[in-house]
Amino acid sequence: MLRLKKKPPQIGLKKEKLVKEVLPVRKSLRLQNKEPTSQSTEQSADFVVTEPKEEEVVHSLTGPVPMCPLNLEEGSTLPEGLIHLWAEEPVKYEGKKLDLEIYKEGLQKMDIHEGRVVKVVKDRVFSAAFHPCASSLLMAAGDKWGKIGIWNMEASWGDDGVLEFEPHTRPITSTAFSRSQPTTLITTSYDGTARAGDIEQATFKEVYHLEEGLKSFDFLSHDCTTLIIGNTNGCVAIVDMRTPGTSHESLHALDPVSKIVRSVHVHPVQRQYFVAAESSGVRIYDVRCLKKQSSKAVSELSGHTRSVSYAYFSPDTGNRVLTTSFDDKLRVFDTSQVISLPAMLTSIRHNTQTGRWLSKMEAVWDPKQEDCFVVGCLEWPRRIKVFHETGKLVHIFENPDHMTTVCPIVALHPSRNALVGGNSSGRLHVFT
Repeated sequence: MLRLKKKPPQIGLKKEKLVKEVLPVRKSLRLQNKEPTSQSTEQSADFVVTEPKEEEVVHSLTGPVPMCPLNLEEGSTLPEGLIHLWAEEPVKYEGKKLDLEIYKEGLQKMDIHEGRVVKVVKDRVFSAAFHPCASSLLMAAGDKWGKIGIWNMEASWGDDGVLEFEPHTRPITSTAFSRSQPTTLITTSYDGTARAGDIEQATFKEVYHLEEGLKSFDFLSHDCTTLIIGNTNGCVAIVDMRTPGTSHESLHALDPVSKIVRSVHVHPVQRQYFVAAESSGVRIYDVRCLKKQSSKAVSELSGHTRSVSYAYFSPDTGNRVLTTSFDDKLRVFDTSQVISLPAMLTSIRHNTQTGRWLSKMEAVWDPKQEDCFVVGCLEWPRRIKVFHETGKLVHIFENPDHMTTVCPIVALHPSRNALVGGNSSGRLHVFT
């Protein structure tokens, strides 16, 4: 006999109690012992026909947004523990690649339990990131309606260690903590704004504003003060956060066929290069050679038969580029030399058809292991897979009791063995 599984407790953000409207009891004329009349079949004089409301236009927030948690009482200050943890200097990772078997043994020790599945935002997770601090795990997730959830597993503030903020009004497409200034969290959104959340100033500063939606960003400079941002109009913007105002330093159209720049990622060593996943293909550009219109790429990564959602350089050397495409393939290209047509080294069949209700599948490199990457999976039991750049399956993260949904959005801690996966209901699943 099949036994129904006990529903897991709700950890994290709590559901809002909906106040139901009490409607008057309707009684027929028969129950009221009244004779039917001609007037009874007509609408009463006070009957009002309500017109359907026009679709609301969601505008972006302008100027700085106070860092006030939505799930704390109005006027509450940020917890001191969060401020200290957020300001913690990151551990400098040496970038030493482990032997594959030793790396695999470390992955096999990682597990998930009930307390590591937490509702961090109220809607679908669009982006997620780890803070680089090593003393405790601090995570951020951006959702469909511009909310940011900050979660520390060991904290008791907010809702089970979760604090919710609202810096945007549309999906938060990219989220990342600054490597050189860990007190700063950068976010971009479909509402056309990029913001820098500063825990010390307790504000989300508006650093860039554009009418078009923003899809992705990366830190262009070593000190993380300059950003490169891709938008939904096929352009990239160079933004120096130190300059006043919310405009760009320069705006460049990429390939003339491209209508959208889905992701941008800067080469970790030769920072003049960045790879862009465009609607018309994947290309590497030299930022020094960008033009206002029809910028010419220095490399084109060919072989994709459908659109590409993400393209990332390998974290230490940039000798590889990993792409996630809607043609159900994960590909690895050799970019050890920036040439016009880099060779494709690996093509892995992987179902990426997430549909309209899930975020797009995203394969990302492990920042601690240059030659391995992780990706969510549509297979059952729900799982997250780890691959070597050669296409070899290294490990599978799964737990039928605690990971029962697809996690298309994944992120790895830069110095600790920790993996997070975000799902469509706003939950983060953490393996440590």
